[in-house]
Amino acid sequence: MASSDAISWEAEEYIVREKNSWWYVGLVAVGLMFSALAIWLQAWTFLAVIVLSVVALLVYAMRPPRILHYTLSNKGLSEGDHLYDYSEFKAFGILHEGNHFAIVLTPRKRFSPRVTVYFPEAKGEAIVDAFGARLPMEEVKLDMLDKLIKFLRI
Repeated sequence: MASSDAISWEAEEYIVREKNSWWYVGLVAVGLMFSALAIWLQAWTFLAVIVLSVVALLVYAMRPPRILHYTLSNKGLSEGDHLYDYSEFKAFGILHEGNHFAIVLTPRKRFSPRVTVYFPEAKGEAIVDAFGARLPMEEVKLDMLDKLIKFLRI
């Protein structure tokens, strides 16, 4: 890819999963049950963690995703001002969920998180070809945390 052949696109930082009012009622109910258990056990630190967790989940669930600007060039993948060099990753894969497409980059470092980058379907072939020229492609499977997040619609 020549430097003039950089591929740019914008995408949301994560998939918004619809939550009805029962989702919020369930979150508060579970929080109240754990809070009651913490009070009964007189575990005040546990109570504080529960309250903070419920508040954080509510704030996160109601916050709309940011629109991020990506550029794929010879240097690597730029996400805003952050550059991910190709050498940081050992492989990539494609994740397809509903009408959303994403590239999942598997890091070389053992405990580093995978990087997930959503992209529009129209630019998909060029993006996959650019990654394929530099990294091997492997099948992407959701890990337990990804499955839990999808199940909880977070």
